[in-house]
Amino acid sequence: MTELSPAAIAVDDALAAFIQLQGEIIRARHLAAAALRAAADQVVPEEPAPKGMRPAGEVYSAREIKRQQRQDIRAQLLAIAAELKAHD
Repeated sequence: MTELSPAAIAVDDALAAFIQLQGEIIRARHLAAAALRAAADQVVPEEPAPKGMRPAGEVYSAREIKRQQRQDIRAQLLAIAAELKAHD
């Protein structure tokens, strides 16, 4: 089994601490993965790319840059969720 990334470890540790507080010691990474997917859908929903491609080297608007930043965050959340689900 491959090691979890630091981001996935942080989520997994937080989940384990919560579960231990509830009196059960189990690994439920699939629950954390589901929560991350739900958060991604609610906080940074998928936004379609603008119509038409820009030529290489063309300047992008602040709006386009912000959209890409939001989608990068979404991709990171979904990657952590997929990693946790794969290692459950």
